[in-house]
Parts: sequence; C-alpha cells; structure tokens
Amino acid sequence: MAQLTDDCFAFDGPLIAVDAARRLLLERVEPIAAAESVPLADALGRVLAEDVTAAAPVPPYDNSAVDGYAVYADDLSETTQTVLPIGGRVAAGHPLGRPQRRGEAVQIFTGAPLPEGEGGAPGPDTVMMLEDCRAEEGRVALAPGLKRGANTRQAGEDVAAGARALAAGRRLAPQDVGMLAAVGRATAPVRRPLAVAVFSTGDEVTEPGRDLPPGRLYDSNRFTVGAAVRALGMEVRDLGILPDRREAIDAAIADAAAQADAVISTGGMSMGEEDHVRAAIEGLGRLAFWRIAIKPGRPVGMGTIPDGRDGFTPFVGLPGNPVAAVTTFIALARPLLQTLQGEAVEPPRLHPVTLGFAYRKKTGRREYVRVRLAADPGGEAAASGRLPIAHKHGRGGAGMLSSLVGADGFVELAEDRTHIAEGETAGFLSFNEVLS
Repeated sequence: MAQLTDDCFAFDGPLIAVDAARRLLLERVEPIAAAESVPLADALGRVLAEDVTAAAPVPPYDNSAVDGYAVYADDLSETTQTVLPIGGRVAAGHPLGRPQRRGEAVQIFTGAPLPEGEGGAPGPDTVMMLEDCRAEEGRVALAPGLKRGANTRQAGEDVAAGARALAAGRRLAPQDVGMLAAVGRATAPVRRPLAVAVFSTGDEVTEPGRDLPPGRLYDSNRFTVGAAVRALGMEVRDLGILPDRREAIDAAIADAAAQADAVISTGGMSMGEEDHVRAAIEGLGRLAFWRIAIKPGRPVGMGTIPDGRDGFTPFVGLPGNPVAAVTTFIALARPLLQTLQGEAVEPPRLHPVTLGFAYRKKTGRREYVRVRLAADPGGEAAASGRLPIAHKHGRGGAGMLSSLVGADGFVELAEDRTHIAEGETAGFLSFNEVLS
C-alpha cells in the first residue's frame, strides 16, 4: 500500500485551469487500496488490481461459426458443384473422435470443434452453411465459390495464449467478468473498496425525516456526495452532521482519519468564526486551497490528516452550495478517489451537441451549464447525422439542487469561450458517465 506524504496537496499558485488541476492532483497520489481475490460473482464493479492474461487461447480450438458441413477447401471445385460423402457428425462438446479424411464432408454445428486432419496434417478449413447445401442418401452437394476459411473461428482469435485479456485499473463491467470466466479464472484480483468518511457541519443543518425548526434546512449534500461515492463501488462511513463546536469536529475528523481511507466534507471551509472545519484540518494536519478556474465552484480545500499509523489520510473540502459541490466532486474529488482506489483515470468524455441556447461567460474559467438533451423519438437526428440539441435546464444558481434533477448532464464551456451563440457545438458531459 502506497503512503501519501503530508504535503502532497500543497498548492499556493495562482488560479489554475481544471485540466491542469486534475493533472497535478493525479501526479501526486498513488493507489492506497490493498488487493484481494473475490469470486467472479462478487467482481462486478470492482477495480482490477493486476493485469489478467490468458493461459490458453480463447477459443481453445478451431470451431464452426455456423451450422453446416466441414470440408477441405482443396476438395471443392471453384466453378461447379461438389458432391462429397458425409463421414460423420460433430456437435458442440462432442468431437468427431477421429481425424477427418480428405474427400469427405462432416456435418457440424455452431461452436463445435473442427476435426483434426490425418497423420497430424491440418484438418478441414472451411464450413459450408447448411442453407447452401443439399444432403440426401449420405452425400451432400456443395455450391461452388466458397472461400477458404469461410464460416470458421480460429483458436485464439478472441484472445491469444499469453495475451493480456484485461488491464489493471479497469472497473469491471459485466462483459469483463465474462472475459475473466472465458480465460478460466474463477476469482478476480481486485482492489479492496475504498472507505470514505463523509460528513456535514452546521447547527443550521437538520437530518432528513426530523422536524425542521425555524432557521434550519435539511442536509442534502452529505447524501448527494455519499451516493456519488457509493456509485464508484466504495464504502461510505457516514459521520452525520457535526455541530459547530471545534472540539467535536476535531475529535470526529481525527477518528475518521484513523478509520477511513479518505475524508470528504461540504461547506464550513471559509474564514468565518463559525466555520470550524478549516481550522480543524489546519490544526490536525495540513490544508491548501486550490483556486480552480471553474464555475460553479469555489476554492476546494485539499489536505492531509495524520492517520495515527505514521501515515496520512487525504481530505477534500467541497463547497457548500449543492451544484458547486457536485461540479467540484466530478472535476477533482472523483478522479482523486478513483486513483486512490487503483482505477485508471481517463479525462471525462465529452460528446458533441448542438446548443439550443445562447450564453455569455467570462474568459479564463471553465463553466458547466446544466442541460437536458432534446427528445428525438423518431431518431431523425441520428439518422441524418445531426447532433443532439442541448437545452439549458433549471435555474442557474449554484444552490439550486433542483436544476440537477432532470438534467442529463453538463455542457462544458472552455476557458477561452466567451460569447456562445445558439446553434454552436459544445461538449456534453453525461451524468450517466460521471455520477453512476
């Protein structure tokens, strides 16, 4: 398990672009989650801890891609019909049991192994589809013009023996679990799920389900961030709502650093006398504020807290406004957690869309605008090659959680764009890819 240094998040530079901040962050952290082996039934969503290679070829033998007749291409006429005796039958899981002789055809079914040749020579190399054959009285008529190798699948054409089937750092999808089974693995070498402590602070914040006294509001950020962490396959240590008392916050954060792999909070990071999280992190460990050129989103607190075992636990302090918290989670906290988990982190994938609105922004910062893609029930846009249309969704304030509900994602507007006209093209960041 790699250890973080106490100054890995130190940053006192000027306003920094989103891509540069992400790159700088990922350069400074390494995976900390230990590896373990789990049955394939439990591998979905886990992060692969090491490369998986194929000990044997996949498929392990040459086989038929269709129902039909296995023949030697050299036995077929290129111009006229060929008639051959039927020498046997091969079904999936039931080999012929003997070499196939030259000058004969063998009935074969999809997935069945192609027979061997006589005396160690290559076996039949071509399969004629059943629909193109006419069989009667133990003989089969084969049409001319079939290419050598037609309708066959070669051993190892999916994965060659010794080849890498899956790369370390991959979050296992259903098809990946299937690949592990295809190469003969009964278990998967995966990273242990990261344990992430999440908390809110503030005497004005109330637990959902309780009565709401005057001057209070329900805690939503803790549940939003916790759900986003769980979507990454990680465990959430819910610390609840910490009161506005320094000693209580100190004790809770110190305990979390000893029990969890990372700690995330929202709000409580400003300089006010009631904002104790900042002072607690600075008192316990080290804290730096990353001034990211992003909207919505204020400076994000990044720091380390001693874990009581000669190491340090990373801390991320997200903004208190719900939309800003989500935006900065996607931009910085998510790739940080993925890296700590051992997952290979790729830049967010942007899909081109046509803007259904005009927009103005300041230069030098990246903005994320909540949008909903236009419905296209008839598929006309896809059929014509037109891009989907993105319409601005909800009210624009950073505190408007309702603007995220019903939105399909963000339109990302680069730092150098200022006046964006309706009909222009922009990159769309899907919530399905970064919040699930």
